[in-house]
Amino acid sequence: LVFQGLILALLLFNKYRSRRNISYLILGSLVLITCYHRTTYTTGFMAWYDTYRNTKINYYLIALVLAVGPLIYFYLKSCVQNEFRFNRKKLIHFIPVLLYVLFRISVFLYDSNQAGFEETQNGVLQIWSFEYLDAILSILFTVHLMLYLAFSLQLYYRFRKRLVEEYSNTYQYELRWLRNFLYLYTFLFLYNCAEMITDGFIFDLHWTQEWWYQFFSTLVVIYVGLMGFFTPIENLKKLDFTFQEMSPKNSQSKNVHEYKESLQNLSDLVISDKLYLDPSLSLRQLAKKARLNPTQLSNMINSGLGKNFNDYINEFRVNEVKSRLSDDNYDHLSILSIALDSGFNSKATFNRVFKRITGQSPSEFRK
Repeated sequence: LVFQGLILALLLFNKYRSRRNISYLILGSLVLITCYHRTTYTTGFMAWYDTYRNTKINYYLIALVLAVGPLIYFYLKSCVQNEFRFNRKKLIHFIPVLLYVLFRISVFLYDSNQAGFEETQNGVLQIWSFEYLDAILSILFTVHLMLYLAFSLQLYYRFRKRLVEEYSNTYQYELRWLRNFLYLYTFLFLYNCAEMITDGFIFDLHWTQEWWYQFFSTLVVIYVGLMGFFTPIENLKKLDFTFQEMSPKNSQSKNVHEYKESLQNLSDLVISDKLYLDPSLSLRQLAKKARLNPTQLSNMINSGLGKNFNDYINEFRVNEVKSRLSDDNYDHLSILSIALDSGFNSKATFNRVFKRITGQSPSEFRK
């Protein structure tokens, strides 16, 4: 499984080389490091330490956990922010992992200059590190990764919320991939925490019990590598909004009755021009048609109707689908074909929205 993960990492690097999308480079690095972290356990599983009593492999297997959190965070940012650039300023996030690598190198240099180093597996400083420092470093690594996962989840949910406020179709496939990506690495983090707590405070875990974390990690690597390679994440790059929260500071708070005439005019415009049939319709496009600024339009829909732009437009699409399903002239067309012609761009989104609004599945409604 690790070998498959390494192949996927190389494929991601190659995709970066051909498309020059930094997302593939970041994800390939994350997959590579996750695979690399399995080598310590695999080496022990092979009985390497018992067979080669004077091996120095512990000095070379350096944990790069401090790079995992920033890579997860920057991968997400590179997917959802059009203006994302990996500049020198972002390298600050990798200073902790660099300092740790330098520390491990210094441990090796110190021990290698001690008498009898060639005859032993771990030198004086390495043994001291195992006994006193590793537990502290494990806690620091855990807190570090937890913070970056929290930042990443917050960024994802902010982006998803903003997307449904501005777009009538929300690229569910790409969003599901980003959600699953974050959830899987969060699962690995929580599982590892559970192992650490159990092993440290409840009972000592046998190596066969620790094996499950390694197994789950490699399964995550395969999924992340495959989905990261095949998901057309570039679709999110086509979204034409800057990732800032809309500020209604200059807009006055109005109730439903004060918005009534404006909302009726807006509804007439959407229906007469059949704007909802455009699957890529955005808040900015509708605002331009209605001669409003996007913030005004968003406030009008949110405050006047108690719903977001995505739900507002999808109701028109559902009504269009209902009309066509009730018309004998459309009996020869499949439900999916009608849905796509009515402005939906995803079967899963259509089924979910249709059932939420009508209380029936599309096939039940047609019958």
